Amino acid sequence: MRGLPDRVARRLAAAGADGRDPLGPIARRARAAPTGHPGEVRAAVIEVVEVGPLVTVQDRGRFGLAHLGVPRAGALDAPAAALANRVVGNDPDDAVLEVLLGGLVLRSDAGCWVAVTGAGGPGRAAWLAPGAELRVERPPTGLRSYVAVAGGIAVEPVLGSRSTDTLAWVGPAPVEAGARLPVGEPRREPPPFDAPRPPRPGPLRVHPGPRADWFADDVLDRLCAAAYVVGADSNRVGLRLEGERLPPRRDDELASEGMVLGAVQVPPSGQPVVFLADHPPTGGYPVVAVVDPADLWQCAQLRPGEEVRFTPAPPPASGGARP
Repeated sequence: MRGLPDRVARRLAAAGADGRDPLGPIARRARAAPTGHPGEVRAAVIEVVEVGPLVTVQDRGRFGLAHLGVPRAGALDAPAAALANRVVGNDPDDAVLEVLLGGLVLRSDAGCWVAVTGAGGPGRAAWLAPGAELRVERPPTGLRSYVAVAGGIAVEPVLGSRSTDTLAWVGPAPVEAGARLPVGEPRREPPPFDAPRPPRPGPLRVHPGPRADWFADDVLDRLCAAAYVVGADSNRVGLRLEGERLPPRRDDELASEGMVLGAVQVPPSGQPVVFLADHPPTGGYPVVAVVDPADLWQCAQLRPGEEVRFTPAPPPASGGARP
């Protein structure tokens, strides 16, 4: 799919390379000031000129608070966010901007290194002069792009993280036009770096879930044989799928229990839901499978209407841990 209706983009936002184009096809420097150069690096403030359907601040997430009912949040496409930080010389825990379907325009008051990764392909570090604008355009494929600024987006952390959780709205508010985002002090120059090839998408590898026994004995075979379509109500909480129903063979009620990232939960409709970063810490529907952590980045980039397939994950190596 090369485009999405505005109403679908709004649902996704809701909770419940050439020398003239240094950041690739989805990010363009629209206007550059004549002053500033890579030797004049200082802490910057980023002004948000325009936003698209949803822009949030994300880092690696909020860990160890599920027992208090606080979701983990964090970048949905974790490898893309990590790459953006790496190419501008940031630390892995620095915060970036997660941009849904482009539409973001930023202006810096000081020269800074920036990078855009995720939807549209991997980027590389580029110098943004004082007063210049960075425009993240609507990507031709995928959903979410990641913008890193050298020094990291330095909004105030909440419960140990700068991530925005769209389920409970813990953390900074969604980024709006007119906001001025503080940037930390750059730690180092961007390292020499060759961007890796983008990972190839494929079927989502799944491990048996803790409640697979609530379904027919061949439920994992049926899950992996079926072709599902991403539903329009998908968002940062979960990837809602439409396709073959997986009705349970038990009709008793399951007590609420802890949920994990990547859990494939089956509500009464029988249509699977893959829990993503803003998922609730507990749930009352059976989990039939768990998506392998290495494949979760794909869920961040799947558009409504695109096909999703599953495949059994190979068993863990002897002594290895299950996700």
